[in-house]
Amino acid sequence: MREKRPHIGVGVMVWQNDRLLLGKRISQRGPNAWQFPGGHLEFGESIESCARREVAEEAGIAIRDVVPQGYTNDVFIEAERHYVTLFVSANYDGGDLRVMEPDKCEQWQWFQWGHLPEPLFVPIKNFLRQYPDLYKMHYDRGIPSSAHR
Repeated sequence: MREKRPHIGVGVMVWQNDRLLLGKRISQRGPNAWQFPGGHLEFGESIESCARREVAEEAGIAIRDVVPQGYTNDVFIEAERHYVTLFVSANYDGGDLRVMEPDKCEQWQWFQWGHLPEPLFVPIKNFLRQYPDLYKMHYDRGIPSSAHR
């Protein structure tokens, strides 16, 4: 029997002005929920590098101004998974948005802050309970004013 250990994930809130990027996750175990781009932190990788890599691998775009924002501790009993998800904010920097992993994500879409789709992926719901105004948090936490486009 394998030992169960928590996994470290990185969730990236990619902003384009007041719009936030979410992808419709393809799930084998429940409804397809909306999620931020992101994935597993690799050994020796910085959180910022992971964020840039995952966004490029999943959505085909580049980001800048990556800033840590907080974390969630999520246990998925039925799936026997435990994740600590480190959330970061970033600004869209360029590239054409596209589905790079069609087996994992149905579509990517920009959503106006305050009008996010349902259902949201559990770690995002849990993060929003801690930080209900992601837009204010993003623009109040170390993002250079010149970064706002």
